Amino acid sequence: MFRVSKEFSFDMAHILDGHDGKCRNLHGHTYKLQVEVSGDLYQQGPKKGMVIDFADLKDIVKTLILAPMDHAFIYDTNSERECRIAALLNELDSKTFGIPSRTTAEEMARFIFNRLKSELPLSAVRLWETPTSFCEYRE
Repeated sequence: MFRVSKEFSFDMAHILDGHDGKCRNLHGHTYKLQVEVSGDLYQQGPKKGMVIDFADLKDIVKTLILAPMDHAFIYDTNSERECRIAALLNELDSKTFGIPSRTTAEEMARFIFNRLKSELPLSAVRLWETPTSFCEYRE
């Protein structure tokens, strides 16, 4: 069994409605995302000797994660306050992206994993919120 991974970087803004610290205010992060896939090597064909072609991995992550989330306000669709902020930003023609949970690193790592798992032989997702803080999610 082999494990290979690819890293990506993207920027997002969010708030943590109801949080007891400074993250209750609107702020942003440059996230680093590491997507790990695992499996056996292709035994024949153009992908022989690979678990996955890194270009294919990049295209899937770009389509499902980076394109909709990069430079967006990510918000919890269960939070009335965050939905109001998103609605205002949408009126102002700004990019938003809602997820059905709080936008913590933990919940976003799980969301990203679940969004990718039908397209990839996914084994883990690691999401850095800052250069020194990350969350890993795996099933």
